[in-house]
Order: sequence, then C-alpha cells, then structure tokens
Amino acid sequence: MAYDEKRKLEEVEKENSSVDHDSGDGDSLHDPDEVHGLHRGLKARQISMIALGGAIGTGLIIGSGTALRRGGPLGIFLGYTFVGFVCYLVMIALGEMAAFLPHKKGFAGYATRFVDPALGFALGWNYLMKYLIVTPNNINAAGVVVQYWTQSVHIAIWMVVFIAFIISLIGLLLMGIIIDLGGNPKHDRIGFRYWDAPDGPMGSYLLSQVHNKHLAIFLGFWATLTNALFAFIGTELIGVTVGEAQNPRKNIPVAIRRTFWRILVFYIGGVFVIGLTVPSTDQSLFVATQSKTGAAASPFVVAASLAGIKVLNHVINAAILIFVMSAANSDLYIGSRTLYGLAVEGKAPAVFKRVNRLGVPYPALFLCTAFCALVFLNVKSSSAKVFGWFVNLVSTFGAITWMFILYSHISFMKALKAHGMSRDDLPYKAPFQPWGSWFALGSTLIITIFKGFDSFLPFNTANFITNYIALPVVFFLWLGYKVILRTKVIPPEEVDLVTGLRQIDEEETKFLAEEAARGPRTLAGKIWDSL
Repeated sequence: MAYDEKRKLEEVEKENSSVDHDSGDGDSLHDPDEVHGLHRGLKARQISMIALGGAIGTGLIIGSGTALRRGGPLGIFLGYTFVGFVCYLVMIALGEMAAFLPHKKGFAGYATRFVDPALGFALGWNYLMKYLIVTPNNINAAGVVVQYWTQSVHIAIWMVVFIAFIISLIGLLLMGIIIDLGGNPKHDRIGFRYWDAPDGPMGSYLLSQVHNKHLAIFLGFWATLTNALFAFIGTELIGVTVGEAQNPRKNIPVAIRRTFWRILVFYIGGVFVIGLTVPSTDQSLFVATQSKTGAAASPFVVAASLAGIKVLNHVINAAILIFVMSAANSDLYIGSRTLYGLAVEGKAPAVFKRVNRLGVPYPALFLCTAFCALVFLNVKSSSAKVFGWFVNLVSTFGAITWMFILYSHISFMKALKAHGMSRDDLPYKAPFQPWGSWFALGSTLIITIFKGFDSFLPFNTANFITNYIALPVVFFLWLGYKVILRTKVIPPEEVDLVTGLRQIDEEETKFLAEEAARGPRTLAGKIWDSL
C-alpha cells in the first residue's frame, strides 16, 4: 500500500477512536478543556525575531567579557564559531521535525512521539526550568548594567522596576570596526594589536593553578565553549513557536535560516570585533563571579571608553539595557508557552492549559513571572556571582535541551526509514544528516560534562552545584515518569508519523486560499516580510 493511502487510512482510524490526547499520540487542538487555543498568527519574520530576542542577550553583550578574559581574542572567536556550528546543526534538526509536524506541544512533543513519553516529560520540564532561571538572569544582568552608572540606589529597587517593565546591535559592530580602523578621537589604528600583546591571541586561564602554559591556553579556549554555549542557547525556541506560526511548513524553515544567519553575523562578528578593540587583560571587563560593582558590564562599553569617545559609553550602556530586557521579555514568553505545552500533554497541572480570548496562557504566564523573584539573590551576594550561578544553570539546562532535540531527530530519521519514507519528500530536509545530529549530540555532551572543570581549581561548592545540579534533576524526572507510568522506548516501526498531518494539511490549504483571496502583496509588504 502506498504511504499516502496508508496515511489516510490510519488517520481515519485514529480519529474515529478515542485518542488519549494527554499521552502525546494526538494533537491538542481539540482538547475540551481549552476554552481558547493558541493563535496561528506568527510570520517567519516574527518567529525569527522572537528567537533573536531570546538568544541575543547576556551571552554576547555581557558574558563575552568573561570569555575574552579567559580565552583571548582568538580563543573566543574559535569557541563561538564552533558552538555556532553546533547550534546550526541543532536548528536544522529541529526544523526538519517542525516543518513535518508543526504541532502545538513544542519539541517536548517530538521527544514524546518519536522516542519515549518519559523523555518528552523530562525535556519539557527541563526546558521550563531553564526559562524559569534565564528570565531572572537577564533581569539581574540589567541591574549590573545600571550599576555602571550608579550604586546609590539599592539594587532591590532596580529589580522591582525591571520586573514591572519586563511585561541595534549592528550599530555596535560598525562602531567596533570604525574604532579598530582608526576612526576614533585618538586616530589610533588598532588593527590586530591586541592579538599580539601581551601573551599572544590565546588566553592563559588558570595558569597560576595548573602551572603549565599550554594547558592553561587549552583551558582558556575550553572556557569560551561554555560561554558560547550559554550565548547560543535560546535559538531553539523556534520549536516552541511552531504552534502559533502561520503556514508553518513554509515559514518555519525560512525562520530557521534567517535566525541562524542573523545570529551568525551578530555573534561571530560581535566577538571578532570585541577581540580587535578590547585587550583581554583589561581589568574593567566584566567577569562572572569576580567583577566589582560598577565594572563595565559589556566589552562594547569598554571599547568605547578605551577609544576615548565621550558619552558614547553611556549610550551603549543604555542600548544594552534595552537588549537585555528584550531578551528577558522573550524568555518570559517562551517559559509560559512551555508550561502551557506541558499542561496540554497532561504533564503539568491542567490549570496551566487555560488561555484567554487573546490566546495568552495567563496562569502559566503568572507562574513564570513569579520566578523573577529569584533575582533578589543579588541582595545578599554580588550581581557578578549571581550572574555566574545563573549562567551555569541555564547553560546546562540548555545543553540538555539540545541533546534531547538531537536524539529526537535521530529517532525521527530512523522512524522515517522504518516506514519506507524518504527524507527527500519532507517539507524541509536538513543538510548534513544523519552525521550532523550525531556530531552535534556528541559535541554538546562533551562540553556539558566538562563545562564545570574550573569548579575544581580550587573546588568551589556553589559553582559545582550550579554547573551540574541539572543533570540529576532531569535524570530523576525521566526515571520517575518512566517507573510510575511504565513507559517504553518506541520502536522506529511503531512511531506515529500520521496523526495530526491531515489537520495541518487543511490549515495550510485554508491559509493559502485566504492569502490568494487577498491578492498579490505590495512591494513594501514583500520587503517587510523578508526582513
């Protein structure tokens, strides 16, 4: 029997049977407990900008200072480039699954459907915990930015202001290039000067502890991988927005390509410019766990100050504050949607399935907002220490998310083969497969295992716990769900590749018909959508 005929027959059988929607086998669109559903109104441009807002935040504009100090200009460039490639492999793997089945359960639904319901449960809660932490982390970073100007106001006051207001990076790159080429008040053409002095282009992290320069250079480079991992995490949130995407089979692949290229330019270009304009030995750079109050939170601010450009450092600091709060806003959005998706699958309390008439899951949003109170940890400890703890937690939760996405994609590809389907017939075929997902999975695993190496030089309890606590937490989430509900790993030949597809086909057909009825787009509209 041809696959299309088999698909139609199986879908009719499934829709005529009483499907348990909470098991992950069906789609959540017809859940009787939902008064309203999430709206499919996001275009490719909007999806990629949400991803950009969630990814471009503290990892680049603040955390890069730590990476520069530890790895040097070449080390930070190589580290961010390598992790950027791994990020690309994660994105295309996710895009292949999302374009094929753009359901409203996020990528936890893919783990449930293609691997094991227990894995989907662990992934969903892991991702939620990441966003419960990353939002207060961005608010804390905003406090660090403000303290560059003043310390007279207690940081708790700033935290209240930021939480209340929670609900132009290309310019910085151009500024760095101009400064480097001599376009500054000192008329000093910097070139690659900071790549040569004082110790060459690579940093010597923890040299005083390891007493071996070659090992210290390697550790400096390895430390940049951890910072880069934290910086790139967030791009995968496209997998959460697929449930609200217009024409998802077209727009999701487009959004993934746009997001990757934008982040590639901003991140790789950003760290390259930072390495040109700021010496890695500059003591005013913000370093997580070490910086004192009033240190320049961003290397871009340091670059403007070193170049002698008056007032610009304050303008940049204000722009960075906007970037950070934009990221916090995006994180809050994704956290609430992740909790909503868990509730739809029956893996979180049913109250979090509720949405208002605008399609906003307001109980989930309220809970995620409440976790912003974690930022008040910086009342007792320095903002730099709190920032470091949050970075450790978020990067581990994020790395686990990447690994689960990649493993789900590997299982998805095996299921396609077992069902006699060709990847050439998919709405979006990811390049470099299947080795790309295996390579990214192995790379992310190695970075995760060894990311907390500096916790042992010397041993630091707080850093060790925040670096690794996510691993046992997620393991026990997976194990507990598996033992209690006795779930099993789904064999490739039993993976459901049918349910929900007809509904997506109907939605796509309806959308295209409505688009055709509206007539051709104006030139201005086409340009706007392409941005």
